Amino acid sequence: MNTNRLEAFSDGVLAVAITLLVLDITVPHTSAHASLGHELARNWPQYAAYVTSFITIGIIWINHHVMISRLREADHMILILNLLLLLSIGILPFATALMAAYLREPQGQHLAAVVYGGAFLVMSFLFGLLNRHILLRKAHFLVSSIPEQRRRTIRTRAALGLIPYAVATALALVSAYATLVICAGVGVYYALPLASGMERAS
Repeated sequence: MNTNRLEAFSDGVLAVAITLLVLDITVPHTSAHASLGHELARNWPQYAAYVTSFITIGIIWINHHVMISRLREADHMILILNLLLLLSIGILPFATALMAAYLREPQGQHLAAVVYGGAFLVMSFLFGLLNRHILLRKAHFLVSSIPEQRRRTIRTRAALGLIPYAVATALALVSAYATLVICAGVGVYYALPLASGMERAS
């Protein structure tokens, strides 16, 4: 299968997911005891979760393009793994809304953080699985030949995101705030060209 359709479909799903994030940022209601500025400030968990998830989905979009642009064609397994990756990305708006709603709540904040961190962990795992399949098992599908050691380095660098996401998910049982900070940090890290592998996009 030509990769143009695969990438077009993936771009559509990613665009919908990243757009849905903003729908959970609500206009605050003011009262005689609270100004608009105060109410806007109180909604900071919505903004923090939104920015974290937006950056993450944006970086996935960039890295997904890099990954697929290496391919000359795609087989059935690549399509299935890509669908599973998109499935995990489609859950992120829900996980983001859950995190924003329960971050400061005395009950439910830890479970919400587990869901949030876990959603990123699953997404990272599936991205790594697809990347590994393309680089190591379907190297003959690549547009241009890449030495095996270089392919393993690219795969390992991308897979490193699993570690902080696993830590973030585990720490959710202790601090939901730590989970949010770690997930944001991973997004910033993978925004760097060296981490994303953009130097091998062609």
